[in-house]
Amino acid sequence: MSTDVTTSRVLVVGSANVDYAVAAPRLPRVGETVTGGTLLVNHGGKGANQAVAARRLGAEVRFVACVGDDGPGLEIRAALEGEGIGVAGVSVTREAATGTALIVIDPEGRNQITVAPGANRHLLPDHVRARRQDFAWARIVVCQLETPLETTAWALGEARQHGAVTVLNPAPVRDGIPDIWKLVDYLTPNEGESERLTGVAVRDRDSAGAAGQALRRLGVGTAILTLGAEGALACTAGGNLAVAAHRVAVVDTTAAGDTFTGALAAALGAGHAIEAAVRFANAAAALTCTRRGAQASLPMGAEVAQLLAAGSP
Repeated sequence: MSTDVTTSRVLVVGSANVDYAVAAPRLPRVGETVTGGTLLVNHGGKGANQAVAARRLGAEVRFVACVGDDGPGLEIRAALEGEGIGVAGVSVTREAATGTALIVIDPEGRNQITVAPGANRHLLPDHVRARRQDFAWARIVVCQLETPLETTAWALGEARQHGAVTVLNPAPVRDGIPDIWKLVDYLTPNEGESERLTGVAVRDRDSAGAAGQALRRLGVGTAILTLGAEGALACTAGGNLAVAAHRVAVVDTTAAGDTFTGALAAALGAGHAIEAAVRFANAAAALTCTRRGAQASLPMGAEVAQLLAAGSP
């Protein structure tokens, strides 16, 4: 299959954080201190991760976000620019610190994450309105739920006005989500997010399909559930399409879902069909799980092409 996404133009509207990640012997229980870990300080945030993922795979990318007027904010903006991402839409606020995530990872790659949103809460609709030229430029517009919900709603509506395809990663699921589902062409929830949005417990492929079709009944065009080691399930108007995961040695699952969303956006923006786009995204996400960190773990396009060329999962 083709892995060329260089014709894709992806606009990401979303969050940017600095991550403090500790690889620990195990995840702590409530009230427990676990020692013996190692620290990795890395750039993250769902929006920034998705932007970097799409860019490293070959897409043209622009990013609209808000960081604090502090050292981490300046470093994040510079790093994104160094990736070749358009950062004219990354604003700076003095009213809050740059978003910060605290992450603990166990030897199986599972994690616990707590986020202080900080400057991400200051990405308001007025700021995004000032970037209308980016929406006119984009073929794909990607959003998440780590910034104000009214900003996400406005961005999805503006994308539709310009004829762009919309992708929403509904994470983290929050109370008060507006009725935005008819503005979403592709939704990329994991099992837990699907269950919270639909009330359907996702335990196997059949229940995943039921949850995906329930999301479609809300108004979503296509729901693509990411199922970890079980791969992904695309629920479309024509039925459900299962794509197996690649078997890899898992080190850290941080940013795997973001990689999937960024890679999916890059592939769809290049005109790839849904099955090819999901296979591409699955391969990229699998590679992310083989190394530590958020953006430090995101693969390059050549790596994904090599994994896909090696054959079926």
